[in-house]
Amino acid sequence: MSTGVEQAEGAPTRSGAVYALLLGLGALDAGGYSLIAPVLPGLAAQTGASATALGMLVAMFPLGMIAGFALGGAVIRRSSPAQLLLGGLSLVAAGSLGFILSTDVAVFAVSRLVMGMGSGGLWLGITFATLAAWPGQEYLCMSRIYAAYSAGGLLGPLLGAIHGVRGPFGAYLALVLLAIVPAVTLRLPATGGAFAPDRRALHSPGFRASAVAIAFAVLALGTLEGVLPLHFGTKLGQAQIGVLYAATSVVVAVAGAVAARWQPRMVLLVSTVLVAAGFTLAGTSTAVCAWIAALVIAGIGIGLANTGATGVLLDAVPARRIVTALVLWSQIGILGYLVAPAIGGPVADAFGYGAVAVVVALAAMGVAAMLARRDRP
Repeated sequence: MSTGVEQAEGAPTRSGAVYALLLGLGALDAGGYSLIAPVLPGLAAQTGASATALGMLVAMFPLGMIAGFALGGAVIRRSSPAQLLLGGLSLVAAGSLGFILSTDVAVFAVSRLVMGMGSGGLWLGITFATLAAWPGQEYLCMSRIYAAYSAGGLLGPLLGAIHGVRGPFGAYLALVLLAIVPAVTLRLPATGGAFAPDRRALHSPGFRASAVAIAFAVLALGTLEGVLPLHFGTKLGQAQIGVLYAATSVVVAVAGAVAARWQPRMVLLVSTVLVAAGFTLAGTSTAVCAWIAALVIAGIGIGLANTGATGVLLDAVPARRIVTALVLWSQIGILGYLVAPAIGGPVADAFGYGAVAVVVALAAMGVAAMLARRDRP
């Protein structure tokens, strides 16, 4: 029986309402993981957890996403983006409840894991629905999806600015439940047979370059959201951090959308310079004005890196054979979000936040080296 959310196979959906839904779900999804940044100082005060422990808590979300990508890849080969979206929203809602009903760090960790699994399903559902509905316009449409995700980075900090832990997650849960209604009622494109797995694509230089690039982009984002808030918390309150991160998300969104006008590899090279410079300034400074300037620079770099990495992937792998490549690419990318707090927290505890900037700069050098190697005859 149809769920009321599928369209006849082979007829691409170009509805403005569907596009609005996909963009909105992207923003909502991103809000789920950016929500944690302003809440971290409050969690530290409530639980007494160290930067290392909180870094591990943040890392549970991307760990769940990796599992969600694997499950989502299996679903998309047998079902539709609609099923992925509804399943993802349900898991995100369940995980949010953990932060509302408990005060225990272990429960918080499991809740973030569940939310991450839901987020993985949402990402694949949004992406495959976009690729199916707008064939031939994948790079442009995906740059806008990334811009929506970056705008969700605005939503998360604004919700996170609500006092305490239960308040932000309660507000987010309400939005997730509201999103289920249009996800059920709108007719999304069916993808049965439209996308095929192809492991040969994983051996192409373009795929490898895109995978390194997306890992770098998400590593930078994970460091920004999972490590630096504790640095900023030495002079800023929870609401102030929320506003600072919301403004940074606007910068990321605009940069990501504009980046589709240029060649992906050039965009990536510029992003490595900006991200390294921004994080160096943020990590080594203790002045609020310097932090603001640093996040503008880093935000532009992250936006460029997201779109550039996607463009390199789409150039390397035909959209209709992208299932295997997209799942693995997404998993490699989110490893950056997993590694960022897992490494950044202990590094910050041991050597300070300037050393965290060195980790990001080394990752930027790795991306630049990969792209330079591809330039050689």
